Amino acid sequence: MVRSLRVPSRLGLQGRLVRLHLLVLCAMTAALVGVQTAYLYTQARERLGERAITTSRLVARLPIVVRGAEAGGPNPALNAQVGALREGAEADFIVVGNVRGIRLSHPVPERLGQPMEGGDNGEPLAGREVVSVARGSLGVSVRGKVPVWADGVPGGRVVGVVSTGYLMPQAWHLVAQALLSLAPWFLLALGLGTVGAVWTARRLRASILNLEPEQIAALVGQHRAVLAALREGVIAVDAQGCVTLASDRAGEGLSPGAQAPYRLFAVWPELAALPVVRQQNVELTLRGQPVLVNVEPLEGGGFVASFRDRAEALALADELTHARGFVDVLRAQTHEYQNRLHVLSGLLQLGRPQEALRLLSAEIEADAQFRSLLRDVQVPRLVALLAGKRERAQELGIDFRVAQESGLSPVWERHADTLVTAVGNLTENAFEALGGRPGTVTVLIGEDPEGAQIEVQDDGPGMPEELAARLFTRGASSKGEGRGYGLAGVSARVSALGGTVRYTRRGGRTVFQVSLPTPVHTPLERV
Repeated sequence: MVRSLRVPSRLGLQGRLVRLHLLVLCAMTAALVGVQTAYLYTQARERLGERAITTSRLVARLPIVVRGAEAGGPNPALNAQVGALREGAEADFIVVGNVRGIRLSHPVPERLGQPMEGGDNGEPLAGREVVSVARGSLGVSVRGKVPVWADGVPGGRVVGVVSTGYLMPQAWHLVAQALLSLAPWFLLALGLGTVGAVWTARRLRASILNLEPEQIAALVGQHRAVLAALREGVIAVDAQGCVTLASDRAGEGLSPGAQAPYRLFAVWPELAALPVVRQQNVELTLRGQPVLVNVEPLEGGGFVASFRDRAEALALADELTHARGFVDVLRAQTHEYQNRLHVLSGLLQLGRPQEALRLLSAEIEADAQFRSLLRDVQVPRLVALLAGKRERAQELGIDFRVAQESGLSPVWERHADTLVTAVGNLTENAFEALGGRPGTVTVLIGEDPEGAQIEVQDDGPGMPEELAARLFTRGASSKGEGRGYGLAGVSARVSALGGTVRYTRRGGRTVFQVSLPTPVHTPLERV
């Protein structure tokens, strides 16, 4: 059935898993790169800020800077000295400003004497050092600013400010260098992840029998439809004794409304106690109702069990018995009539019409006599059965008789199925009891105020004593395995109507007696 499922034309399970895994890896890698970039950027800015503040401290203590700040005007010598320091510190700019924020030194000479930009001079002019990120005339930069003290004495009067800065491209350059050093590791992780995804996908596909998700979904749908269509109850039990799957009918019988998994012992202890081996038609009881159970073990532990109502199974067996009986009757009639036709044809070909006529007359008379015995049996199906059994007996060489004055009223038509089952099974058993030897089988059918009385007699050897004690038990038979269901079925159907079936030996004959109580009339039947 798996091979009949259509394989989807799009990317298979393995390809989809690898693609999904790669997408996840790429997304995680991108997220990690983003986090790492933010971390490296913060670290780079802090490092540049520390370098900037350290450089500003050194510059602010130089005597030429202190004097230039106190003078408050541009000084070419100061600008040249600070420019040399800037190159040594690898800074993008070192700007010295007076107490009013006017540039006294700047990398671009044309901007000397102009106000410092960025708006972050408040802290240093108030005597506090600060590291900030601001936009100046050269662009956005990380800058470290310190105050310039009068006479170079900290804590005195602030006469200017020194600002050392590194433009932001320098920070991003440091980040790029760090990321490039990590790139091989990112690529290695991506490659290992890809290999792992391919291996995982192959293992997963092998574990699900190389099926695609669409095929699994189709199988599950078919599986549910099959379970819903079954008239039998079906359950699957794992190695721990839990019911993991139950068809609708099984769920109604075991635990209505419960959702699997649940313990089998809690809902059906009798089945839970059975050994986990292959078994068929085991008689158990479920909620007081007899059922027939089939058990099939599973590889790795657990089992699958199916069960059906025993009464339904017996009814089906009865129907099959009737069908087989009718086939046997028709076959016997066919053979018997063929034999008669052959005899008549031979007599006519030999020119003996009188003998042919006498043969026909004898057959007609025998049929008339047999029918006269059944004229008071007013259950048509039972009469038809007896007529067929007569033909069957003639084929087997058995003398089949119906006792005189046999009769049944039409009220027994409602129990025709039970009567046909009982008489048919008991008569066939009588034929088999003779074992191919000539003998006599007699059927007596009567009715009295207590109900119907039926007897089937044969002059066979009878039952062994050890078998007679359990004669009406299911499977009890001297004919081998697979037999012993007919009498059990007869007993079950007769008992369901309140009747009894008995076995006895009388005058060297085997006698089966069936007693049925008179049917209760319904108001409609009384009318």
